[in-house]
Amino acid sequence: MSRIFDHIDLRVPDLAAAEGFYRQLLPALGFTREMDIEGWLQFESESGDRFFGVTESPGHRANENRIAFHAKSAGEVDRLAGVAKAAGAREIEGPMDYEEAYYAVFFEDPCGNRFEVACRR
Repeated sequence: MSRIFDHIDLRVPDLAAAEGFYRQLLPALGFTREMDIEGWLQFESESGDRFFGVTESPGHRANENRIAFHAKSAGEVDRLAGVAKAAGAREIEGPMDYEEAYYAVFFEDPCGNRFEVACRR
């Protein structure tokens, strides 16, 4: 199996409150093509082989699940940490070395969903 993930469908309790955050973060993560799908804020990769969609589910509550994205370098982690912060990320931890050869930043979207960007050196 050469590809292990196809797409992410994420729920938020208020899409309008999260929209600005994802419009900044998703293109920086490589989801550069916005799709026009009713009820969704959805971006796909330039090749169209992966997508990340966000939709409103008023009863959604963030939990301890976390979505982690791979970065090729510590510099890329730093860059994406800056994008997340500028987009309104909350509870930012890092970027920093968490263990030998593991550099990461942890943060939450405006609704409390958890993310990480990490590189393994």
